[in-house]
Amino acid sequence: MIAPNDEIPGLPGSHVPIASPCLSYWQKTTRGFPHLNANQHAPVPATAKYVVIGSGIAGALTAFELLESGVKGTDVVLLEAREAASGASSRNAGHVRPDAFRGFMAYSRLHGPEQAVKIIQNEKLVLERVDEFVKAHDVKCDFNLTTTFDVCMTDEFAKYEAECFEAYQKAGGDVSHIKFFQGNEAQEASRVKAAVTAYEWPAGSSHPAKLAQWLINAAVEKGMAFFTHCPALKITKADSADTIWSVLTPRGSISTPTIIHCTNAHAPFLLPNLVSHVTPNRAQAHSLIPTPSFSSGKALTSTLSLRYSLAHFYSVIQRTGDGTIVLGVSRSNPTLSAATLAERINANDRYFNEEIVEDAMKQWGKIFPEYEQEQLVHGEGLDHAWTGIIAMTPDSVPFVGAIEDLPGQYICAGFNGHGMARIFTCAPGVVKLVQGKEWKETGLPECFEMTKSRLAKLVEPSKSVW
Repeated sequence: MIAPNDEIPGLPGSHVPIASPCLSYWQKTTRGFPHLNANQHAPVPATAKYVVIGSGIAGALTAFELLESGVKGTDVVLLEAREAASGASSRNAGHVRPDAFRGFMAYSRLHGPEQAVKIIQNEKLVLERVDEFVKAHDVKCDFNLTTTFDVCMTDEFAKYEAECFEAYQKAGGDVSHIKFFQGNEAQEASRVKAAVTAYEWPAGSSHPAKLAQWLINAAVEKGMAFFTHCPALKITKADSADTIWSVLTPRGSISTPTIIHCTNAHAPFLLPNLVSHVTPNRAQAHSLIPTPSFSSGKALTSTLSLRYSLAHFYSVIQRTGDGTIVLGVSRSNPTLSAATLAERINANDRYFNEEIVEDAMKQWGKIFPEYEQEQLVHGEGLDHAWTGIIAMTPDSVPFVGAIEDLPGQYICAGFNGHGMARIFTCAPGVVKLVQGKEWKETGLPECFEMTKSRLAKLVEPSKSVW
């Protein structure tokens, strides 16, 4: 048996989530969730019609959509390696932020202009779907439909974004919802004094752990069995005649005809053919308690992406209500040491990096000098730092669909740190495929589909646009 947290020999970095991760701001503020450690000592059932692996937003929404489509709750088992929704979903920076145009040229190089337009259109649809879902089900996840700014902090990046905008528009992309500012107007609109140009479009923010937990709770109430601290350790063929799989866990094995992998960066542990195609990548975020210059009527009402280059940026949201600021940092930052940059490509979310904290707070003070860090009173300023593990793919888009060589197994993973702009179409899409529908019925870009031909083309580690 492979024990939890052991690596598969010969496949470095391919393992289940570590058992004792740090807590994010989102997790610290949802410790009362009744299913946080559900069935953590109970044996798993011997059989199930559907086994969903991973209880983040992708896995939880997949289970929810199965039940909404008519599947009986008692036919679904959801497995989680740690506490409920303990992976990237509960460790992100709080954005529900579609790309409006910036990724177009990169996607075009990888997938062609037609697919690039579809990718960006799909992200706009996801924002609409999240908004509709939260309102329809009255989900208490602090969802805030607002706008976002892409703020270009250098002339070079301003030129790059202008080229992306023009190319996307020429390809037929909808830009009617995008506002453009430059110079003093960009600085005034975004509140960033060093802004060269800025683009504004609709986006949102949320409390992601509350969203994931709502989905889990809704599925449990309909009869779904949920097991935490219960990683799937191995999948073997149990009955070749009926294509029945056996999912080994620390608390027994489950025989099932249908497995849906929603394990994101950890997908290669159970699917070794993805070890070169899904790369774990450490990301870091920070919560800040605002000073008077960012409190009450002076709070930021839009989210921000402060861009020095494609690989060097800082993201910002400010929560309504408590006013907490969440500051995310890019995974590649030329100001960081080689050791810190090398540390990015691993799956250890137990600790945060002090050098990244120092850089984030230093840059925050430069970008927003009115924050007056030197005059902070007790309780203001940096509140918490945490890490999360995101999944990078070589072609910057997720893997969705049937796994061709493993009949009855499906995947919805590999979100490139951009899951909240993709999951609310990808998870419903994979459920349609599980139920025998064709890819075109998912409405997803064709380049998202996991096929052997796509895998054969992927030879380089990801250089994602995110």
